[in-house]
Amino acid sequence: MAAAAAVSALSFEQALKELEGIVARLEQGSVPLEESIAIYERGDALRAHCDALLKTAEARVEKIRLAADGRPAGTEPLDVG
Repeated sequence: MAAAAAVSALSFEQALKELEGIVARLEQGSVPLEESIAIYERGDALRAHCDALLKTAEARVEKIRLAADGRPAGTEPLDVG
């Protein structure tokens, strides 16, 4: 579980960069099977972490609500659905 804990401590940018490196290594096809499985599992954890961070960021995004006269009247959650 230490690897999972390390993933959760990464920023979005760090996790994405590592995930891109894993994908590149797997696409080369020169990684031994056991190592491929291990880095695939890490890649899956990184993907899930990035997804969770993106969903959190989306939930925080707001849009400006306008009054009838076109002036800003506050904010409301952004519709992402």
